[in-house]
Amino acid sequence: MTNNYVYAVARIRVRENSLLSDADISQMAGMASADAVLDYLIARGWGNAESGRDPDAVLQAEETKNMALMEELGIDKKVFDIFDIPRRYHNLKAGIKEVLTSDTHDRIFYDIPGFGRKEVTTLLSEKRFADLPEGMQAPAEEAFDRMVATRDGQICDTIVDRACLVAMGEAAGKAGTPVIRDYIRSTIATADIRIAVRAAKIGKSLSFLNEALAPTDAFPVQELAQEAARGTEALYPYLQDHGYADAVEALKVSPSSFERWCDNCQIEAIKPQKTNPFTSGPIVAFYLARENEIKTVRIILTAKANGFSEDAIRERVREMYV
Repeated sequence: MTNNYVYAVARIRVRENSLLSDADISQMAGMASADAVLDYLIARGWGNAESGRDPDAVLQAEETKNMALMEELGIDKKVFDIFDIPRRYHNLKAGIKEVLTSDTHDRIFYDIPGFGRKEVTTLLSEKRFADLPEGMQAPAEEAFDRMVATRDGQICDTIVDRACLVAMGEAAGKAGTPVIRDYIRSTIATADIRIAVRAAKIGKSLSFLNEALAPTDAFPVQELAQEAARGTEALYPYLQDHGYADAVEALKVSPSSFERWCDNCQIEAIKPQKTNPFTSGPIVAFYLARENEIKTVRIILTAKANGFSEDAIRERVREMYV
């Protein structure tokens, strides 16, 4: 197995040379239009014959290429199932809301084989919670019942989002791959900080925070909830004291800077894999790096199409892997 990884990692090292750098992102942020950004990407081999100059199609083509490379290298697709968990829980939230409001929103569902809009809404409309994936059953029933009682979509989101983070944490613990554990640990920690910050700003109660925050070993979650319930004046010093001073500095700049900081934390979590040649870590890290650059390009294209200033775009773009 080690020999297989050495060969696969050697191929990944070559592929890393084609990843977008911070300089590439900076250059695209300064371009005059979304068309200019597309020209730059297509010249670098982004998209395919079918995608043409459709931005969404170009990005979809890159996502497809990314997974195809993993399959070509012989990496079991199950390794990447953990990164599909948020999309499944998103479909669950969308399904609950559609069933209970009678509003149809086909385009907000992810197209997941066996768990798309039709399958999810059928199970929920028939209250077949036991037929949902293991781990999703109890939170789905709770979110469904609470929304029936309150008609409050935020309660549904809170329950399902926390369940999603718990599921990711459990899956990462079973994965046996350090890079996945580090990445998911960072994902859960930054998600909890996001929740705490938003709750502190609008005065959410301690009971809400205890219900919304997911368990993590990054910091004592109960303490985070208590400080957030007291407001930002208490939360910010707490974050600074627990190694998240950079988060507070980003928050003081703007919400966009804070979101950028959250995503950059995840890239920092995988960067050590650039010097690891003997495990699947560098391969998984490459996959995540590509997902990050596709997400960043989407931000730039969307911002350019909507007339955002160069400064506003630079505030939003993510750090690259290389």
